[in-house]
Amino acid sequence: MPLLIREDDGPVAHLTLNAPDRLNALSDAMLAALQAQCDALADDHSIRVVILSGAGRAFCAGHDLHEMQAGRHAEDKGAAYFADLFHRCTQVMLALQALPQPVIAQVHGIATAAGCQLVATCDMALAASDTRFGVNGVNIGLFCSTPMVALTRAIAPKPAFEMLTTGAFIDAARAQSLGLINRAVPASELAAETRAVAATVAAKLGTAVRIGKRAFYEQAAMDTAAAYAHAGAVMVHNMLDPDTDEGIAAFLEKRAPGWVQ
Repeated sequence: MPLLIREDDGPVAHLTLNAPDRLNALSDAMLAALQAQCDALADDHSIRVVILSGAGRAFCAGHDLHEMQAGRHAEDKGAAYFADLFHRCTQVMLALQALPQPVIAQVHGIATAAGCQLVATCDMALAASDTRFGVNGVNIGLFCSTPMVALTRAIAPKPAFEMLTTGAFIDAARAQSLGLINRAVPASELAAETRAVAATVAAKLGTAVRIGKRAFYEQAAMDTAAAYAHAGAVMVHNMLDPDTDEGIAAFLEKRAPGWVQ
């Protein structure tokens, strides 16, 4: 079986991390598979939403420590390997956010270290109510510096710092209250609830969602005045889309829109 399974259901692509014996760790091969799928999805206009989940009893336990230890034993003490590893992981995280399609994490079991980073990176996340989250590298002497980047952009600084320095796990209810996930649901309902959210988003005008996702992250990096200027320009571009004209006309005429895209 492949390390990363892709199953398309109409406009929704479901990616499943498929290394359950390693708790779906982000090995070199897993990172390569994720990058390849991001590259493919970026140009796939038939897909409007992506779901990311894990096989077996966990979502993702972070980097593959076995590989990392093996990479350490080079003449430069692994410096080149580690620099390349964290660069490749960063590229995957950036690629997920750069995808034109919204990405929804479907999380269960545990999401730790770079696995928690993956959750924080996705545009939305739903989790089984018994899921645990942690950036717990500090417990083995490795501060989760790269997961910190995504985490501190998803939740407030003080709880993020507490998680990073104590290595303590939080439950799904706490993760929801902090904004790390959108909501927690019973494990038996997780897949159906995630599919329902995906279907709702997929039913919207694809061009509008693509424009909106890109603008969402662009404006977040700007000061308020610049963000409004940028968002205004995006609104102009969106308003000039013929399908948007059709959507507004359909709303005013109380009918379903006949969108092309």
